[in-house]
Amino acid sequence: MRPLRILALLATLASALTATGSAFAQAAAKAQVAAPAAAGLGIADVADVANKGLTGPLKILALLTILSLLPAIVLTMTSFTRVVIVLSFVRTGIGSMQTPPTQIIVGIAMFITMFTMAPVTTDIMDNAYKPYAAGQITELEAADRATVPLRAFMLRQTRETDLALFYNAARLPFPKSENEVPMRIAIPAFIVSELTTAFQMGVLVLLPFLLVDIAVASTLMSMGMMMVPPTSIALPLKLLLFVVVDGWHLLTSSLLRSFA
Repeated sequence: MRPLRILALLATLASALTATGSAFAQAAAKAQVAAPAAAGLGIADVADVANKGLTGPLKILALLTILSLLPAIVLTMTSFTRVVIVLSFVRTGIGSMQTPPTQIIVGIAMFITMFTMAPVTTDIMDNAYKPYAAGQITELEAADRATVPLRAFMLRQTRETDLALFYNAARLPFPKSENEVPMRIAIPAFIVSELTTAFQMGVLVLLPFLLVDIAVASTLMSMGMMMVPPTSIALPLKLLLFVVVDGWHLLTSSLLRSFA
């Protein structure tokens, strides 16, 4: 896929997720409709302006606004949050504060995120970007179509209690279907659920390493070797345990299954 098409796809996805970008686009479209009406044009001309969508300068401005919010979208509205937190717990449990480096952890999390989000991006490409690139739909229609698969992904990973939390805070009735859930509620509920799931997985990751630390500290105390740092003995043992059980394979498979 060419870089320009990837950039356009990301812009379409971001516009579907960002309420500010959506509100801006709607206001701009209304302004374009009102301008020819004020100039005395006919109803057919006004409808034609509305169907054409945003003008060139407004498209550039909207694209720059969306690209500035793209890092936050990738960090919070995809599977990236869960993956990077669990990987960070692994490094903390082993006790090697700089191995693997942060750049490697973020890189692994990014590629796992790309893999898990591939069905969503494919759906957005087929149903939103390609019709928009062919001139069959406007920007607002493309944003609405791109919202559907992303919202479905987020709600699959969102706990009902977290969704109810924000509905109760907003004093809104609970929806009957996922299509009735607005993005302003789906996004924060998804983020809270991802943090909860990531910390639950992190506890399971840390427990075996904690047992090794306790065993090493107890052994050194019983042998009277109180001056020996427990970490110097525990670190090789934890690395050996992680390698013997094929820890990276188990961790990656658990993460992928958690998004199934």
